[in-house]
Amino acid sequence: MDIVLATRNKKKAEELQRILSGAGVTVLTLNDFPDCPEVVEDKDTFEGNAIKKASEVALYTGRAAVADDSGLEVYALGNAPGVMSARYAGEDADDDKNIEKLLSKMKGLEQAERGARFVCCIAFARPDHEIKTFFGFVEGGIGTERRGTGGFGYDPVFFSSGSGLSFAEISSAEKDAVSHRKKALELFADYLKKL
Repeated sequence: MDIVLATRNKKKAEELQRILSGAGVTVLTLNDFPDCPEVVEDKDTFEGNAIKKASEVALYTGRAAVADDSGLEVYALGNAPGVMSARYAGEDADDDKNIEKLLSKMKGLEQAERGARFVCCIAFARPDHEIKTFFGFVEGGIGTERRGTGGFGYDPVFFSSGSGLSFAEISSAEKDAVSHRKKALELFADYLKKL
């Protein structure tokens, strides 16, 4: 079965192909459909954005499509930044500005009040409008300062539960082993193997 990944990001496509190996699928990307319009992520949930992207790409390409939306939820901030994770400090924000805003909003909070999680929702859509969603989570907390030089996004301030290290202090392989995206993709792979 061909599945179109609703992105032009080659690394995401490679990750999906690795995790889905053995599920009998060939992963295509939007690079295989250069005229496919970009999908505007304007929903207020990860699930809403993922479903919108997968559904629109499935309808355009006439093939099954998969899309993800992910981000950081901080409990003390009412689950912000949430779907705005990449744009938390504004439309032109970068990782540094987003982290600065997050640490500023959390200033003075005790460690027990700094709980957070990374969330990933993967949506699988067929052109006949059948839709399935799969979620992955990594529980943890937000530190009071940046630590580490690896990773991206909020990795320098996110500490997974039971770890004394930020996501920016561990290797890519260690992060991948517990990542929210991998957990969601594994559920998706299990679903595909049963088709």
